Amino acid sequence: MAKETSKHRDRSGTRPFKGQSLAELLSNTRAVKRLTLRDVQEATNDEVSNAYLSQLETGRISRPSPNVLSALARVYALPYELLMERAGYIAPSPAGSELRSASPRSQGGTLRFANETLTNEEQEKLLEYLAFLRSKRPTRK
Repeated sequence: MAKETSKHRDRSGTRPFKGQSLAELLSNTRAVKRLTLRDVQEATNDEVSNAYLSQLETGRISRPSPNVLSALARVYALPYELLMERAGYIAPSPAGSELRSASPRSQGGTLRFANETLTNEEQEKLLEYLAFLRSKRPTRK
């Protein structure tokens, strides 16, 4: 049991989307956003219970319904297509488009620094660093 938990709870923040299973993606995203299981349950209007989300994050449930994925995509601000892909409902995107489709641009914005638009590589590095910084914060109780 400990092995399975550690496998799905890598919160190092490196490579935010690439190569992560659905369980890892959900767990890492919730950690970066500093949400509890109950916070997510509340944010989905009880559409996703904290117990069900826990099972998703540990990989006990690997193919939730599209409705559940839609609710989680809204709460986590992730592309619905990315979650559908990780759950096995749709074919994977072509190589290299994964981070681009999951970037803030798909949410209507582009990451910017001063007056310069960041490249995809810069965005990836910035998101990795942000995840690292957030992982170092003391946990709230």
